[in-house]
Amino acid sequence: MIDPTRLKAYFTDLQTRIVTAIETLEGRAGTSFRADPWARGAGSPLAGSGCTCILEGGRVFERGGVAFSQVSGAALPASATAKRPELAGCAFAAMGVSLVLHPENPYCPTAHMNVRALIATRADADPAWWFGGGMDLTPYYPFAEDIRHFHITCKQALQPFGADTHARYKQWCDEYFFLKHRNEPRGVGGIFFDDLSEGGFERCFALTRAVGDAFSEAYLPIIAKRQTLPYGERERDFQAYRRGRYVEFNLVWDRGTLFGLQSGGRTESILMSLPPVVKWRYDWHPEAGSAEAALYDMLAPRNWTEAPAAGPVLGS
Repeated sequence: MIDPTRLKAYFTDLQTRIVTAIETLEGRAGTSFRADPWARGAGSPLAGSGCTCILEGGRVFERGGVAFSQVSGAALPASATAKRPELAGCAFAAMGVSLVLHPENPYCPTAHMNVRALIATRADADPAWWFGGGMDLTPYYPFAEDIRHFHITCKQALQPFGADTHARYKQWCDEYFFLKHRNEPRGVGGIFFDDLSEGGFERCFALTRAVGDAFSEAYLPIIAKRQTLPYGERERDFQAYRRGRYVEFNLVWDRGTLFGLQSGGRTESILMSLPPVVKWRYDWHPEAGSAEAALYDMLAPRNWTEAPAAGPVLGS
């Protein structure tokens, strides 16, 4: 039996724990999150409530958002039924936590994490439910050991759920976070899953919790290690340029963004993922052999968990 109370208890606790961990990293000289609770009545296209926690202009993070939402609607949007046409027109309820963190230091990578549950009600059958989520890393000046740590933590989180689960979800992530119009990955991947219902509710909920719980360990030690590295205008300029790819993916390809906008969701919460400073240039390419070119050499998917990567990656 699906118990929304259990789902909400986990998701709200996860939001609290991640916000606390980030504020600890910001430190006393840093910035705290601003909690922005919201609610929409039953007459709205997307009814429900939530709390978007936003941090801007921090000591470490230039912008970060950690949002919890619990919403319902009269009909699933097209982005949710593309692979489930039999659910077109079904009423639904969705709940989850979504976050994006954009550090100011270009040597610190951007990170995204999302865990969610969705229930669709049908007049002629039992409710359909599924979980989705994942996390991925988007560096600007990559460190091999950091990328390995992120992927190994993801693998360890999924280990109890089958020997091949991590490999499948890693490949799914590599394929999903890909800018088709650029023919390049957004970052160095991580894990991604959607439409998860195999093995029953308890298994799927446990897997989703494992992913959510692993995020802080996968990402925050990287920031703690790199946040004080010196940088200049060159590094900030390249960071802003590569952030443009992040914006392009979120606005063109991301299913979560499309779901929120198509279902009449809260725009401020949906677009909290966008970085505060972004640049675009026409047909720009990094100089061969430069630190900026090293990023492009490392974007191609690979197995980061088995052996140190070869190639032009920044050292520790």
